[in-house]
Amino acid sequence: MNGNNKMQRRVVVTGMGAVTPIGLTVAEFWKNAMEAQGGVGMITYFDAAQYDTKIAAELKGFDPLNYLERKESNRMDPFARYAMACAGMAIKDSGLDLDKTDRDRIGVVFGSGIGGMLTWHQQMEVYYHGGGPQRISPFFVPMMIADIAAGHISMRYKLRGPNYATTSACATASHAISDSFMLIQRGNADVMVTGGSEAAITPMGVGGFNAMKALSTRNDAPEKASRPFDAQRDGFIMGEGGGILILEELEHALKRNARIYAEVGGVGLTADAHHITAPAPGGEGAVRSMRISLQDAGVQPEDVDYINAHGTSTEFNDKSETQAIKTVFGEHAYKLHVSSTKSMTGHLLGAAGAIEAIITIMAMINDTIPPTINYEFPDPECDLNYVPNKSIKKEINVAISNTFGFGGHNATLLFKKFRQ
Repeated sequence: MNGNNKMQRRVVVTGMGAVTPIGLTVAEFWKNAMEAQGGVGMITYFDAAQYDTKIAAELKGFDPLNYLERKESNRMDPFARYAMACAGMAIKDSGLDLDKTDRDRIGVVFGSGIGGMLTWHQQMEVYYHGGGPQRISPFFVPMMIADIAAGHISMRYKLRGPNYATTSACATASHAISDSFMLIQRGNADVMVTGGSEAAITPMGVGGFNAMKALSTRNDAPEKASRPFDAQRDGFIMGEGGGILILEELEHALKRNARIYAEVGGVGLTADAHHITAPAPGGEGAVRSMRISLQDAGVQPEDVDYINAHGTSTEFNDKSETQAIKTVFGEHAYKLHVSSTKSMTGHLLGAAGAIEAIITIMAMINDTIPPTINYEFPDPECDLNYVPNKSIKKEINVAISNTFGFGGHNATLLFKKFRQ
C-alpha cells in the first residue's frame, strides 16, 4: 500500500445499502442517527429470563419477504437475508446497469463474523430433541457457513469476478471493504459489492458473550446501556443487521456518469499479536492501523476531521482506542471529532465495519457528525471530543472508521471527499 503511487487506480463509493437497528434503509439509518435515536430494547427473539443480559439491538420491522421469495428465504439464515436486502438496495442505489456491465469484472467480498448461528442452534435442537442425525436438514451446512451470503449475492446478480468471504470477528466487514479496495486498485475487478452482515442475537450468542462478561447488564434501562467512553460503561450491546458498499474504479464510474459518494483513500490492517480478546497495551495495534491508513492515503494526521470510533462501550476498548488516537494524532486529537455510533446501533460484530463506513461517508456528504449518545459521566482516561448526545455541523474532508476484532484484528478505513 502506497498512497504516493500515481499508477494506482482510484476507488470510489457509488452505492450503499443498510439494514440496522435504527433504520432499514441508509436514509432512515442516517435520519435516526442524526436525531440521536437508540435501537436497544428488551430481547424478543427468545426468552432471556435466565440470562444476565436481557437486552439487545434487534432489527425491528424487517420482513425478508420484502426482498426474497418465500422459498429462498426459508433456505437462508437471517444473516444471509440481511445481506440480500442490503445488496439489492446498494446495487439499485449505484445505478449500475448490470446488463451493460461486464459481470466478469464485478466481484463480491462479503463477510460475517459468526455466520448462521440461529441455523446452528435450530438444527442442534432438531438433533437432540427431534430424532437424531437423520432429521438434520440438507440445507443445514449451506445455510450456516459464513461464505454463503457472498455466494448468494453473486448468484442472484450473476457476478463472476472475485468472490469470497472474510471472517475476522468485529473487523470482518472492514476487511471485506479493504480487500475489495485493493482488488480494484490492482486491476482484478472494476466494481465490488462488499460489506458484512450478522444475526447472532440467539440463545447461544447472548449466552456466550455473557459467559465472557463482555455484555452490558443494564437491563433496567436498555436505552442507556450502550454508552461508549462514558465512565459508567459496563459492556457492549449486541446488535444485528448488515451493510453493503458498491466500490468502483474511478474511470469506470465517470464513464457511466455515476453519482460518487466518496473516495476510498487508504486502508490500514494490522494485528495486535497479543491476546484473544484484550487489546494490546496502549492500543499499539490500533496505532499502527491508523498510521498505515494515513500513509496509504497520502494524508497527514492533521488532515483528519472525524473518526468513527470502534467505541464498543467496554472498559478496555474505549480506553485503549482513546490512547491510540492520542498517540497517532498528538495535539490534533483534541481538535478532531470522535464518535461511536454503536451507542445507537449496538455492536453489529462482523457487520459493524460496513454500517459504520456508511455512516462515516454520510457524515462527510452532509458535513454533520453523528453523536455518541448516553455520554453523561466523563472518564478521565477518555478525554477527547466524543460529540456527546447531539449531532453537530462540521466540515469533513477526511474521515476514518476503526474496527478492531477479537483475536487482535485491526482495520482502519480512510475516506476522502471526492474531488476529480
